Amino acid sequence: MTTPDYFHWEQNSDGVVVLTMDAPGKRANTMDEAFRQALGPAVDRLEAERESITGVVIASAKDTFFAGGDLELMMNATTDDAQEIYDLLTQVKQPLRRLEKLGVPVVAAINGSALGGGYEIALAAHHRVAVDRPGLKVGLPETTLGLLPGAGGVARTVRMFGLQRALETVLLTGRTYGSRKALEAGLVDEVVSSEDELWPAALAWIKANPEASKPWDQPGFTIPGGAPDSPKVAAVLPVMPAVLRKQFRGSPAPAQLNVLAAAVEGAQVDIDTALDIETRYCTELICSQISHNIIKSSFFDMQRIRKGAGRPEGYPAHQASKVSVIGAGMMGAAIAFVCAKAGIEVVLKDVSQEGAERGKGYAAKVLDKQVSSGRVSEEQRDAILARILPTDDMTRTQGSDLVIEAVFENPDLKRSVFAELEGHVNADAVLGSNTSTLPITDLATGVSRPEDFIGLHFFSPVDRMPLLEIVVGDKTSDATLAKALDISHQIGKVPIVVNDSPGFFTTRVIVQYVLEAIAAVGEGVDPAVIERAATMAGYPVGPLALVDELTLTLLRDIYDQAAAARNEDPADRHPGRAVLETMIEAGRPGRSKGAGFYDYVDGRKQGLSPVLADMYPVVEDAVSVQDIQDRLLFTESIDTMRCLDEGVLRTITDANVGSVLGIGYPGWTGGVLQHINQYEGGPAGFVARADELAAKYGRRFDSPASLRQLAADGKTYE
Repeated sequence: MTTPDYFHWEQNSDGVVVLTMDAPGKRANTMDEAFRQALGPAVDRLEAERESITGVVIASAKDTFFAGGDLELMMNATTDDAQEIYDLLTQVKQPLRRLEKLGVPVVAAINGSALGGGYEIALAAHHRVAVDRPGLKVGLPETTLGLLPGAGGVARTVRMFGLQRALETVLLTGRTYGSRKALEAGLVDEVVSSEDELWPAALAWIKANPEASKPWDQPGFTIPGGAPDSPKVAAVLPVMPAVLRKQFRGSPAPAQLNVLAAAVEGAQVDIDTALDIETRYCTELICSQISHNIIKSSFFDMQRIRKGAGRPEGYPAHQASKVSVIGAGMMGAAIAFVCAKAGIEVVLKDVSQEGAERGKGYAAKVLDKQVSSGRVSEEQRDAILARILPTDDMTRTQGSDLVIEAVFENPDLKRSVFAELEGHVNADAVLGSNTSTLPITDLATGVSRPEDFIGLHFFSPVDRMPLLEIVVGDKTSDATLAKALDISHQIGKVPIVVNDSPGFFTTRVIVQYVLEAIAAVGEGVDPAVIERAATMAGYPVGPLALVDELTLTLLRDIYDQAAAARNEDPADRHPGRAVLETMIEAGRPGRSKGAGFYDYVDGRKQGLSPVLADMYPVVEDAVSVQDIQDRLLFTESIDTMRCLDEGVLRTITDANVGSVLGIGYPGWTGGVLQHINQYEGGPAGFVARADELAAKYGRRFDSPASLRQLAADGKTYE
């Protein structure tokens, strides 16, 4: 017997019903229309046959338990759809509420990941059993998508854990947990070692708890730790908005603020009213532009890339088996670690055996921390380290089907490295150079087969930054590009593909960001205001702090190389370039020398330097904070459009994902080009604001003709 479309119904001789979720024709269960239509009738039947049922097990026929909400529906919702969204959330919540009040024990048998709406289904059960399986995750990551748990997650976790614990460990962070960690945190109640043990464990708990019900449905229930008006909680709650402001540095965080409001307000009323409060706050977020932006970039754009967007057709799938990483400095050592962790044999070559061993030591240090935190076992650590061979002997690179050169940013040095190793590695090995600025086409002149040469621009710290910018030179073949994309997925990176050009995409665009801030210093804007304006706009770090890390001399060189390549008109010279020169001449080239825009002692930042006020006296109200924020955001978006027009960028998806993951463009915007789409008035509104900035600050804010045409046509970047 079945329940419409979605649930398989089985009842054993003891009266226990197993409701198995199995979305027709799909790889995963989600809260789509089929689920919403099937859930109510499934619970109707449970209620109708209640007298013959001794318990219920919620299970899944898929590899995952349940994947979450209908993100496509959410991404396209507007304020005009608010009532529809409210009704859809209610359509899911009411049956789940009836399920937990059924009067018989309900167990969620979690065979695979239960995230977002999937975990909320499990929360409606009285008991949660999970398999101890690698990759299985449970939790409520909605805030990472600009949303909040809208199927009971806020109301129920507050009643399970108490306000403070629910907010800090589950709701605000969006953290997800593996099986064992979920058990420790209380997100699941029991963990079994194999899927075969799920069913017996569920049956045993049902038999032992025939009268199971939720604590909040029992007389005299109080929220653990106290309600919002209890002295202990009341002392903490007023601080939380300030903590959020500090955490997000004043940047937009509507999801976290709505979570906080829904949790606190919901804790002061009964569970059913709390569920309705949660629905209203969730509806507001779903219908907002910010959630649309975040869902688009972090889910749909990422899906396109992970499914191989931009990979040339007609080439077989490729996996690297042995990689030679040349240069065991910070970047090379981290690249070697990431490759070894992915199961690839690694030769880590440096000019000395001591340097190579030191590079391998980086992997050992990272892995030791992961062992102590329980993320990897000692056996896994030892296996990863065994795959890294440190050496000063280039002949050990023999048999490599991938090379990643990571020596200093010196073209002659890089070419000499490839000239020495090319005869040792496989004849069809991918020859990759990790460079952030040097032209790939020029570097490829140092090898005999430039068709196999490609740029592989990693971001630091390599083991934590997910982006890989793949740079295609003039002679790079499609076969090599296909291999590079396959390898990037093999080592767990998110690849974007760009064509060769000075600074490529990411470096070129981030230079505009820091130069605009530097120009504002020259205009008399308080440097502290600039840094604060940037973080309030959503940037992870202020531009002046960032340029100190990059070093001002490097920024100057990058700018000058790009200016020469495009035959820059002196009238178009960025005003930030003159400030750069003044700072360098004053002996303040950045952190490496102990002085830049900030002062440093033993490499540690001491704060913005007071000497800046002598060099560039502050002019009160020189520029509004809004202007500073718009200048920073707009300069990157406008240069990205130029990258698109010039063929540096191949796709809009690469632009948006690359800007958020690689250079810290504010995630709430959805990326550099989505920022234009979502700006008030769309592209036309963006053009109008850009014209205002151009009139006040210079021609660099002029919108390209392509954008003006897009705006005139009423279109967006899709």
